[in-house]
Amino acid sequence: MRQEPPWTYHRGEGPRTFGVEEELLVVDPGTGVPRPLAGTVADIAAWHADVLRRADRVEPAKTELFCEMLEIATRPCLTSAELDEQLRQARHAAAAAAKEAGVAVAALATAPMRFEPLLNPADRYRRIEERFARLVDDKLTCACHVHVHLTSAEEGVGVLDRIRPWLAPLLALSANSPFWQGRDTGYASWRHQLWSRWPMSGPSELYGDVETYEETTRAMLASEVLVDDHMVYFDARLSRSYPTVEVRVGDVCQRVEDGVLLAVLVRALVETEAAAWRAGRDADPVPTAVLRLASWRASRHGLGGELLHPLTWRPAPAATVLAALLDHVTPALEATGDLDRAVRGVELLLTQGTGADLQRAAHDKEPGLGPVVADAVRRTVPD
Repeated sequence: MRQEPPWTYHRGEGPRTFGVEEELLVVDPGTGVPRPLAGTVADIAAWHADVLRRADRVEPAKTELFCEMLEIATRPCLTSAELDEQLRQARHAAAAAAKEAGVAVAALATAPMRFEPLLNPADRYRRIEERFARLVDDKLTCACHVHVHLTSAEEGVGVLDRIRPWLAPLLALSANSPFWQGRDTGYASWRHQLWSRWPMSGPSELYGDVETYEETTRAMLASEVLVDDHMVYFDARLSRSYPTVEVRVGDVCQRVEDGVLLAVLVRALVETEAAAWRAGRDADPVPTAVLRLASWRASRHGLGGELLHPLTWRPAPAATVLAALLDHVTPALEATGDLDRAVRGVELLLTQGTGADLQRAAHDKEPGLGPVVADAVRRTVPD
């Protein structure tokens, strides 16, 4: 999510603004193989944005770690309808720029085809490659990051401590990366498995207060493992650029409506746990090791198997866990008028499947990975 400075903390009046950052693959429209033309697409998108003077309020696409990746973002939104519109506009703008460059964009969290990615030559990315070596080669993954406005850093840490149990179900409902390097991995979110290789990723410990959060960040930087503080890759963190909590656990979703659902649930979770923090209710002290197991189950099965229930930490059907999530955040959803959208969105996922299910269905219908990518391109930018 991008916003021109200055942007201050939420005053606690009315709904919190929220926004989304999505990473997309740049692919050959014929073969589905990723193409290293994200820089060209971003330049075309920037030209269009300048010509239109951003009258449509769409932020131009930007490059990422690899030349086959593109990042799009919404601005801060008050309503889910506004977020839905902006996300559709951002995807359409990226697709239009990609078409001029002779490529297409696909909301896939990993590249199904076997290929060698090309690193973005920017200095920061070169430093990351020098430090992490072969680990960088597997980082061509596309996520969905949701930002939610905070009233203070103290509230943000309170939220981080309390949303931990619910992040794995969000991963499960966004799972969209079963294929990687030419084969079915057996996972719904292989992106999560690749991402978990990074030493600064995954669920975080309880912090308790801002001082501990900042001390943790300083200690991580002092280790000289991280290149900078933007490499704090935890599933959720305080944004270093905006007064937001940034939830980073989800795969990029194929369908716009699934991405909006993810954002709506994240905002409701933030509001719910902010209220719990203000009321002095303790955070669940569940060990981080158990949270990692919950994330593994979500990554392995998506919504097609059992997840760890955040209230019992025992296996339960995915539908039961999502029902518990909806129940947990219902007051917040009602306050923003999003309850019906959330209920319908969950029902859609449970009946039609996640992005991972859609990919496998496309593969079963027409063998080969080219049709999988082609189907995703169509779903990424619906008519």
